[in-house]
Amino acid sequence: MGLNTLLMSDTSSPRVPSPAIRPSLPDAFSSIRVPGADASWFRRFLAFVGPGFMVSVGYMDPGNWATDLQGGSRYGYTLLCVIMLSNLMAILLQALSARLGIATGRDLAQACRDHFSPGVNIVLWLACELAIIACDLAEVIGTAVALQLLFGLPLLGGALLSILDALVVLLLMNRGFRYLEAFVIALLGIIALCFGIQIVAAAPPVHSILAGLLPDPKIVTTPGMLYVAIGIIGATVMPHNLYLHSSIVQTRAYKRTPAGRRDAIRWTTWDSTIALTLALFINAAILIVAAAAFHTSGHQDVAEIQDAYRLLSPILGLGMASTLFALALLAAGTNSTITGTLAGQIIMEGFLHLRIPHWARRLLTRGLAIVPVAIVTLIYGNQGVGDLLIASQVILSLQLPFAVIPLVMFVSDRRKMGEFVISTPVRIISWGVAGLILLLNFKLLYDTLAG
Repeated sequence: MGLNTLLMSDTSSPRVPSPAIRPSLPDAFSSIRVPGADASWFRRFLAFVGPGFMVSVGYMDPGNWATDLQGGSRYGYTLLCVIMLSNLMAILLQALSARLGIATGRDLAQACRDHFSPGVNIVLWLACELAIIACDLAEVIGTAVALQLLFGLPLLGGALLSILDALVVLLLMNRGFRYLEAFVIALLGIIALCFGIQIVAAAPPVHSILAGLLPDPKIVTTPGMLYVAIGIIGATVMPHNLYLHSSIVQTRAYKRTPAGRRDAIRWTTWDSTIALTLALFINAAILIVAAAAFHTSGHQDVAEIQDAYRLLSPILGLGMASTLFALALLAAGTNSTITGTLAGQIIMEGFLHLRIPHWARRLLTRGLAIVPVAIVTLIYGNQGVGDLLIASQVILSLQLPFAVIPLVMFVSDRRKMGEFVISTPVRIISWGVAGLILLLNFKLLYDTLAG
């Protein structure tokens, strides 16, 4: 039984928001035409391709690189199962997020504002903002490191230069949402190509990869491995992406009828599943390349992106391996800024009904991320920046319950979702995922407090 079939159920129609309520992301709402029922299935599918790939950007941003590199170099292929598990969780949660937006016409932030008290909404909003800042912190570090590796810029200068990416985002958004999606997909293609070449050069043993896909109890019982594993989950399942996806799926001009919503849910589920499968390949590729190049060659201490760049070409015997690595990192950092900007706008408008210009939102978030990078760079140098990157991903993981629990609550609520409420099996799996995330976070906190 497919994921989309499992997600379906039969009851009454969902509660449609009042026409007076401002739509989510109003500048792009229902702006992309969807072919009629007489068009081929391929044309209809292509009309919905885009939001899933934009969401997938957050699953392969520079934060993933730090955790995947550390996991591969220290523990070989053991943590591949964590990447696969977290990606399966992401596929489910993003499908639920898209379903919520299409079925109710509300993004997750708006749904929270409708449902919870003002005090709870303030807590949820602050948690979301912290997650976005942590994510943007990873983007600043990744972009700065990539600029240093490719052009020799100092880390602090690269971090300050990353402010200019706000201009790229604004330019693309002014051209139209489809241009924004095309830019994202093009950069994703560059990242995939770069790592495809490196995988071929690394020639990892297939039996080791297959063994790494099987869960190992050592992951839970070894504190260092658990810390990296939770960092991988935090870097893969991005809390603000759940808010983002529930909004940008509404950019399609599908018919706001039960049949039109059902059709939209089917295509958006395919879109996000395919896009997140690409993210799985890239995340696994980073860890596999690190395991093949460093873990088996006596470089188990490689945890810094700079060290990986320096060692990749000589170890793999491919002169351009290091350049491809840095180029993919720059593409990932640039790409991630787009989703951070949109998610910040959606969260602020949804929770607070507050709109500020895109450029101001981008500079505010980026400024809050640059400050800790600048301080750590000046005091601790490159080593401190690497540790900060890993810590940002753990912070993201700790924010996950604040997004996952409301999402699962809403899509399980028959009064909100109507005929699009998730089925009982999916409800059980979804709450199981939320419970697993909570357990892993409590274990991380216990280990941290216990030293």
